Amino acid sequence: MLAVAAIFERNVTAMTSQALIRPAWTPVTIAVMVGGFFLWWPLGLAMLAYILWGERLEGFKRDVNTTTDKFMYSMKRSGFKQPFAAERTGNVAFDDWRDTELRRLDEERRKLNEAAAEFEAYARELRRAKDQEEFDRFMRDRRSRDTRDNGNDRPIVDGHPA
Repeated sequence: MLAVAAIFERNVTAMTSQALIRPAWTPVTIAVMVGGFFLWWPLGLAMLAYILWGERLEGFKRDVNTTTDKFMYSMKRSGFKQPFAAERTGNVAFDDWRDTELRRLDEERRKLNEAAAEFEAYARELRRAKDQEEFDRFMRDRRSRDTRDNGNDRPIVDGHPA
């Protein structure tokens, strides 16, 4: 059970099409869900929720982080002291420089998070385009096979040529 949790956590952060457990109806995720229901029903329910709504985890995490940051900023403005926050050193020049650098780093982190979100959207669109291309090729092959087979007078069994 610990191994399943480790795989789940590793793949939640990866969220790539190559992940073993990803938010999709794959044989592995179905097996983990059924196994979760056998072991303890909340595990199966959690896996079902992950399969259905796993794609939204990244956006949910970003929204929670943004809300938390806004809340902490408002607390800081009101004079609330964070328990582990750096205190003022008394050197105004150093404190100003540190605050400026922290703001710059926060801005860089925000830009990196935006770039990561853009890349995820780009990769998702690439996967969708690849799936669409494969589906179109399948339908083209199927239509061409059906037109070739229509000339033959082979018997049809259960809706398929024998």
